[in-house]
Amino acid sequence: MSDTEFWVALLQIIWIDALLSGDNAIVIALACRRLPAHQRRMGIIFGTGVAILLRIIFAIFVAKLLGVPYLKLIGAVLLVWIAIKLIVPEDEELSEDNVTGSGTLFGAIQTIVIADAVMSFDNVVGIGAAAKGSAMLIVIGLLLSIPLIMWGSTLILRLLDRYPLIIILGGGLLGYLAGDIAYTDPVIAPLTQALPAWVHWAVKIGGVILALAVGLTLRRRKIDNQRKGAA
Repeated sequence: MSDTEFWVALLQIIWIDALLSGDNAIVIALACRRLPAHQRRMGIIFGTGVAILLRIIFAIFVAKLLGVPYLKLIGAVLLVWIAIKLIVPEDEELSEDNVTGSGTLFGAIQTIVIADAVMSFDNVVGIGAAAKGSAMLIVIGLLLSIPLIMWGSTLILRLLDRYPLIIILGGGLLGYLAGDIAYTDPVIAPLTQALPAWVHWAVKIGGVILALAVGLTLRRRKIDNQRKGAA
């Protein structure tokens, strides 16, 4: 834990989880909206706890799989796609119409867990790449993210709406991680060992440029089309 890389990776995991958990926080609120007032906090706590536990298991599984040949290359492509999707505005927002609330505590928890398992694919891939196979990093990072999801969701969503640069920088981070894991895939690692260190940095920066260039281009087009449709 005295290693600087450990703390950098931990901050990356927390950042990725905060950026990609906005919808999960909304689902938690919507799933618990029909509960009696005295049960809502219990629904949020237990639902989030079980969902985070499943996410830890999935992320560790993904992180271990990234050691298999070619899977890091596939993961790099997925991370670039996730980065682009993060930068481009969503078409549909979660609402009461597409998240069914429950009148029972068990029903609300079940809704939260199922929705989180379905929606957390992006999150798990990004966290697995940032952790670089470290189960400790995954567990600590996601545990620290629980307060962000449970109590800071409203603040996070407001910040992301007010300062879209945070989202764009997050997309750049995912592109950076994509370049990093692609370069270290077991298939091409023997070919890159003899190369100077700056080549590795160039590949990581190339991932940032690719994600931002495609994401911002599609973002601009989508915003222009939305404005034309509104007019």
